Amino acid sequence: MYGLVDSGVEYVTGSTGHVTRMPSLTGSLPTRWGVRGVEDLGAGLRGIFLLESGFGLDTGTLNQGGRFFGRQSFVGFSGGWGTFTLGRQYTMLFWSLLDTDVLGPNIYGSGSLDNYIPNARADNSIVYRGTFGGLTVGATYSLGRDVINAGPSPAGTNCPGESATDSKACREWSILMKYDGSRWGVAMAVDELRGGPGAFAGLVSSQLTDRRVVANGYVKLGEGQVSAGVIRRDNEGSLTTPRSNLWYIGATYPVLPAFTLDAEVFRLAYENSKNAANLAAVRGTYYLSKRTAVYATAGHISNDGNLALSVSAGSAVGISPGPGGSQNGVMVGMRHSF
Repeated sequence: MYGLVDSGVEYVTGSTGHVTRMPSLTGSLPTRWGVRGVEDLGAGLRGIFLLESGFGLDTGTLNQGGRFFGRQSFVGFSGGWGTFTLGRQYTMLFWSLLDTDVLGPNIYGSGSLDNYIPNARADNSIVYRGTFGGLTVGATYSLGRDVINAGPSPAGTNCPGESATDSKACREWSILMKYDGSRWGVAMAVDELRGGPGAFAGLVSSQLTDRRVVANGYVKLGEGQVSAGVIRRDNEGSLTTPRSNLWYIGATYPVLPAFTLDAEVFRLAYENSKNAANLAAVRGTYYLSKRTAVYATAGHISNDGNLALSVSAGSAVGISPGPGGSQNGVMVGMRHSF
């Protein structure tokens, strides 16, 4: 058994005022608990499983659309050739960003601009991933990517798939190629979601797709790291702004043995449109021990055109800025892992 609990207090400005709250989705990292196991089957072959549940620490309710094991749930085999697993799992988009998006699922970060990024998972998925020296390759294929109806959000997109009448409906696939050296690394990935009847985000037909292409890299400088990347998105479910690019540059540095500073800037721009957003965020983390840390994080977003994205990925309902507006957020919190 393992887990992580993370919570704090956030202050966010909005077009109609401000809110002070305890976020339910994420702080510096999302709260979760899980169980995992491995059995040696001989000849280098192992049987593996993992069940992981995400929940809101503020109220104790389940996240990921109310799924009991909504973060991950899979069973499979592993060996020198890699791992092969079946269940609800991360897509290759997640693994491609793991080393370069330095803020990751921080409450102010890439998830504020594209909320699929920290929720890149697929139900009913078949996954292979293997690492050979510094090279990692992987692929996913989902027979039905998301069965939960939780409103138009990555927590549930109402697209179960596994249809007897439409073999393309609600499928998902992704591929990954990644290289990690001693001081640098690069990654490329493609992640495609296919629509189906009743699906959210405009993907109401199996003929429509939402594809993201990722390219990124990082360099280690002394004890720190600088990274950059771009996510190209082509969403056929959007009639007005189907194409966009999300650029990011980030850095992390251990200022003291027990204190690490992370900073990242993002630029989301839609092609042939004035809609765009710029986000900057910084986080300082002080480690009281290997398992317990306190942190402070701050973010600022400025929207252009008709875009009205919130700086916070922590579900601040009703506190988004107005179209073309800006917003600030600050949060202090603590986390403990076990």
